Amino acid sequence: METKTLKIEGMSCGHCVKAVTDALSAINGVADVNVSLEEGTASFSHDPVLAPLEKIKAAIIEEEFEVVA
Repeated sequence: METKTLKIEGMSCGHCVKAVTDALSAINGVADVNVSLEEGTASFSHDPVLAPLEKIKAAIIEEEFEVVA
């Protein structure tokens, strides 16, 4: 498992945090999801084989947020 933090733009409320948290938590191989509205970040652990970073970024983009880093 690797730990990552991604910068996310476009989150403005608790609903946004829940949408990103739910999207990431639904991916097989992703665990320990922590989304911060104040910092505009999502931190998580992931198995790079089961849940490659591109798949994780795509899930965030699908929720209509932008992944900056």
